[in-house]
Amino acid sequence: MSNINGKVYAMNAITPMKPWKTWILRVFFFLLGHIKPMRKDLVDLSFIEFARWVVLPRNGFPYLGNGQEPEELKYDYLLFFSNFNGTWNQYIDAFSAVLSKGLNLVWRWSEKFPGSVPVTLFKEYIARVQFDTDYYYTAYPHATANDVKSAHIVQASLEQLERQAEQCNPQQFADAYLQFVIQVQAHVGETGEAPIAG
Repeated sequence: MSNINGKVYAMNAITPMKPWKTWILRVFFFLLGHIKPMRKDLVDLSFIEFARWVVLPRNGFPYLGNGQEPEELKYDYLLFFSNFNGTWNQYIDAFSAVLSKGLNLVWRWSEKFPGSVPVTLFKEYIARVQFDTDYYYTAYPHATANDVKSAHIVQASLEQLERQAEQCNPQQFADAYLQFVIQVQAHVGETGEAPIAG
């Protein structure tokens, strides 16, 4: 599937909105961008590498001229882009369980949105409005977001050990090394292809 690259899955969804609803969503996005506690639950979902919503007005589509007929669209469109680790089902389940109120505030303005709970109807809706992703960028396709965070912890701990080693006798170094191993053992992961979900 073109949406999967290593451990990273990309998702795009496009939903139509009546133009009079767009300004309400823009106000919500403004508040979301300026009030950090409103983003806490989204940030806490550590398997999400990237998530973004964009409102595209019906008159914002490119018009190239040269024989192209101008479009007279009835709806504005809400575009959702995301990269995450894990399976599609895990991602939608987590969104529904943890972010249901926020998702409802965002997507409730889209046509035929059933709500994020119950999750079965939400999954059916997302499946209908989702589009395959042919190309996308991921800096570390064979590592999850948590793998990258853990790598930073291991690197910082190794640099601390290096600084300590300059002033240690052999026994002090052995003790410092043991502390280093204990400190990083939960952060030494494995990169590679994602396991196939059964």
